[in-house]
This record gives sequence, C-alpha cells and structure tokens, in this order.
Amino acid sequence: MSVCRRIVISVLNYISPRGLRLIITALFIATVPVFLISTNVRVVINMTSLYSYGFDRFDIPTSTGIEHTELMSAADQIREYFNNDEDLLDVRIFQRGIRRSIFNDREILHMRDVKGLVNGVHAVQISTGFFLIAVVVIGFTVYRSQFAPSLAELASLSGLTTLGLVILVGLSSLIGFDRLFLAFHLISFSNDLWQLDPGTDMLITIFPQNFFFAATMIIAGLSITQALLLTIIKPLWLKTAPWRPIQDRHMLLTHRKP
Repeated sequence: MSVCRRIVISVLNYISPRGLRLIITALFIATVPVFLISTNVRVVINMTSLYSYGFDRFDIPTSTGIEHTELMSAADQIREYFNNDEDLLDVRIFQRGIRRSIFNDREILHMRDVKGLVNGVHAVQISTGFFLIAVVVIGFTVYRSQFAPSLAELASLSGLTTLGLVILVGLSSLIGFDRLFLAFHLISFSNDLWQLDPGTDMLITIFPQNFFFAATMIIAGLSITQALLLTIIKPLWLKTAPWRPIQDRHMLLTHRKP
C-alpha cells in the first residue's frame, strides 16, 4: 500500500461521517464561486462583442491609427493564440496598406505570460467543475432522491457566497480599480514585462486600462446573475418539491383565502 493511500485512509478513519460531510459541504460552497468566475473569465476572453465595444468606446482606431476591421483581426488572432499551443504570439495586420507585426519583443513575452495565466484559469475551471460534478454524482448515487434537497440547499448557499464575493470585488473595482489592477499584476506576474509604455508599445494602446475595467464589470455582471439564479433554487424546490409532507400541503390549503 502506498504512503499516500495510507495517509488518506488514516484521515478518513479519523474524521467522522458528519465531519466529512461538513468538509465536503464547505469545499462545495467555496468551489462554486471559483468555478463560476473562472468560467466567466474564459467566456469574456473569447467574447467578440467585448473587443468591438472596447475599440469603439475608447476610440482605439484614432489612438492607434489602425482601422476597426484590422483591430478586430488582431483581437481574433489573440483569441486564437489563447486557445492554441503556440508559444509566442505574432499578430499581423494591414496598416497603411502594409501587413506587419504590431507587437515588439517585450509585448510578445508579456503575452506569453498572459497565456500562462489564461491556461491556469482554464485548469482551475476544469478541476473545480470536475469536483462539483463528482459531489453531485456521488450524492445521488449514495442518497438517491434524498440528496436533492441537500443539493438545493448547497446551491443556494453557494449562490449567496458568490454574490457576496463578487459584490465585494465589484465595489472595490468601482472605488479604486487602479489599485486593484496594479495589485493583480504584482500578484500574477513575476517580472516587469507588464509595465508597458503607451508611447512605444502598441499592446497597451489597443487595450487600455478602461478596456479591462469594462471586462471586469461584464464578468461581475455574469457572476451576479448566475449567483442570483443559484440562490432561488432552494425556495423554488421547497415550493414545488414532490417529497414535501402532506401535512405541510394541508396547512397551506387550510390557510388559503377563499
């Protein structure tokens, strides 16, 4: 028997069934917001309408001298880069009738770091999604239909947790996005390649800080919507569940107005 297996068995023998259920419950509730946010980050990264809106809203064609259609071509190439196995980004567009690369070596190396971050988000999404599915499958396998009300409760609690977390981050973004954006870069990157000069680096001119603020608000909006949907699962279940005791239904009938 391997050492890891012995450790797992020892831990499971030490933890009571009730303790194990509490641990799984806490992990489930904590995992849902991570799964939702990581999923929404990936959705927004691949959202064509965001790029089109950002280029128009922040007048990027004027500040870069690149036509909107070519900017969208650059955005398409960046999205493709995030979803393929290429190590380095090479965005080529037509500018003043000449097809050329628009990013310098520093920007290309930074985008490699960004791709690593995007891949990390993808890995988090997959792993947390797998955990949530595993809990649901095992729950219904072990407890059958009796697991349904517990799942409804977990969903609602997870929704409330997500709602609180996203509102906190959203308010922080509205109050001081500059500081939040700086902290994100300091935590996420181990070098200074992200410190670009808008006077010489096209990447920061095409994607100014306001663009990322808009993306953050979209992620927050999607997450809040999903969280609200999760919070109403328990009330809906209690209202429509077929397992509800007959006496409870009778009480509702006796209090019904004529």
